[in-house]
Amino acid sequence: MLQGFNPPGTWKPRGRGFSMGVLQHAGQVIHFTGQVAWNEAEEIVGLGDITEQTHQCFRNIDAVLKAVGGCMEDIVSVTTYFTDRSQLPAIQQVRNSYFDPECAPASTSIMAAGLGHPDFLVELAPIAVVPFERFRTAD
Repeated sequence: MLQGFNPPGTWKPRGRGFSMGVLQHAGQVIHFTGQVAWNEAEEIVGLGDITEQTHQCFRNIDAVLKAVGGCMEDIVSVTTYFTDRSQLPAIQQVRNSYFDPECAPASTSIMAAGLGHPDFLVELAPIAVVPFERFRTAD
């Protein structure tokens, strides 16, 4: 289980779904390619809809984790790239539906002028640590 912490003397996440620091447990480290709103057929899911695009990113992340015996709780950090600052609250709301706010991953958010396709609104690049006892090689 992820061990996030928010020590005194730092600013607070205030329900935004991240921890100020996360202890990395022993396990196999998984670095992800940035996950976007493509489905398996490389069709954009949620065209123009930040909420649906963010959910698709998390569905893709979940599929990668499951392939190696992992789960969402194994994510230690997420870098979020987005194109419109006004959409950040919606991204955070979706993120909060995937992580327990008491032990959420560390987070970095970056507003970008654009992403790899003009219709992508968000891209997520997590790092996970799958415990050795659950880890398996992907097919």
